[in-house]
Formats: sequence, C-alpha cells, structure tokens
Amino acid sequence: MTRNASLKAHAALLGANLIYGANYSLAKEVVPQWVGPSGMILVRVSSAVLLFGILWAFKPEWPRREDTTRFLICAATGIAINQLMFFEGLSLTSPIQASIILTANPVLVLLAAALIAREAITLRKSVGIVLGILGALVLVMQRDATASGTNVALGNIFVLVNALSYSLYLVLVRKLMAKYRVITVMTWVFIPGLLMVAPFGIEQFNQVNWQAMPDYVLQLVAFIVIGTTFLAYLLNAYALVSVSASVVSAYVYTQPFIASIIALALGKDQLHPSLLIAAGLVFAGVYLVSSTPSKSTEKTQN
Repeated sequence: MTRNASLKAHAALLGANLIYGANYSLAKEVVPQWVGPSGMILVRVSSAVLLFGILWAFKPEWPRREDTTRFLICAATGIAINQLMFFEGLSLTSPIQASIILTANPVLVLLAAALIAREAITLRKSVGIVLGILGALVLVMQRDATASGTNVALGNIFVLVNALSYSLYLVLVRKLMAKYRVITVMTWVFIPGLLMVAPFGIEQFNQVNWQAMPDYVLQLVAFIVIGTTFLAYLLNAYALVSVSASVVSAYVYTQPFIASIIALALGKDQLHPSLLIAAGLVFAGVYLVSSTPSKSTEKTQN
C-alpha cells in the first residue's frame, strides 16, 4: 500500500466519523419525535439503495454466484441487524451505557479478524485499542450518568448484538472489496438489507406525516440519509480497500471526541481538560492500531 493510498484511507475514515459524530446531536431532532426509529431505518436504507443503485447503473457489475452468501451475510450484519439493534437498544437503555458498550467494537473486530481473516493480534494493536477505550470512556463518563432507560438490561443486550454484528460485517465485507468496485459492494449489500429491514419499519414509515415536518427537520432527514447512511458507508467501504477492518473500527473512538467538539461549537458544552486528555489517548490509540499493517492487508494490496 502506498503512502498516498494510506492517507486517502485515513482521510475517508476521519470524514465518515465526522459525520457519525455530528449525527448523535442532529438525529435526536428527528427520532422519535417525527419518525420512529425503525421507520427512520427504512428511510435510510431505501434511500441508500436508490443512491448507490444510480451510481452502480452507470457501470453495472454483477455479483458472482459464489459470493451470494457473503453478500447476504454482510447485508444482515452490516445493515439489518446492525441498524435495527442499535436504534431499538438505544430506545431501551441509557445513552451512557450504550456508549460504553460500543467501545467494545474495535476489540470484537480485532478478535473476528484474527479468527476469520487470520490477522495477527500484535502487542502494538492491543495497546492502541486499550488507549482508544480509555480515551472514549473519559468522554463518555462525563455524560449524565443519571439518565436511564425503560429496559436497560434488554437494551444493553441489543447494543452488544449491534456491536458484534457490525464487527463481523467489517471483517467479512473486506473480501468483497478486494474483488468488486466499492459501489457494487454497497449496492448489493443494501438491496437485500432493504428487504430485511422493510418488515420492521413499514408500520412506522406509514405513520410519518411528511407534510407537517418543518423545513429544518426535512433538512436533517436529508443529512441522515445522504450523510450518515450514503456517504459514511461509502467512505468506510473506500477505506477498507486499503486498510484493515481493525483500523476502520478503531476510528469509532474518535466519535465521542468529535461529538464534543460539535457540542462546543454549538455552545452546548464547555471546554474541559479531560477533552484534551481524551483526544490524546484516542488519536494515539488510532495511530498504534493503524501503523502496523497486518499480513492480510499486505497480501490484499500486492
């Protein structure tokens, strides 16, 4: 992998996580006041199918029969289970507990990559993961710990299933990235994903009163669809061509930091010394995880 390719991959990952970080604050203005969580997922996935499908149609590339099962598994883990479990879990548990559970995502990816893709678990990567967890927890623990959910135990299980599901997706989809164009993979992961989420979201989708939505809410829906779903998935997929799944997942630790910066910019938070400490830990962790390419990464690039 060339240095230029590596820089582009990290820029894509930073862009994707900037979008995710902003989404924490912006999505709350839409869900569940205007659109139910499952209904919003249906809006996101159906819109993504349309957007990816348009790009794919300019240069069609069909999945091979031997990869059908992997495409379906990626659709289930990366789209259906991932999104449904996260939104349902977040509606039951507290945001702080959900955030703590999600710090396990890079650890799960590292383990899945070792078991499925035979990526080496190096000491350097392990230390990077630990630093990332510490940095994320420094920020997460500053949130209102008194906030609770209606069924915290069940919600926590859903969020954990979400983290495990997305971890498997990142590892499994990387093999498809080595064989197909990014747009092809995204299109044919989202199409079966739409069929999987539709039964769960159709009722809430039909209840949405689009005419009553203020303009700013419609703009936020557009951001969630185009930014959080289309662009963020596309940027992560683009990065997976050049870097390992563990590197992609390590960037999840930047999201609390990014969310804090956005809150500062909007005047909803104040600068705390812990933010600087957390930022140092997070970016040191990301550097350690990404600075030692795995053997499978090198093999893919050669």
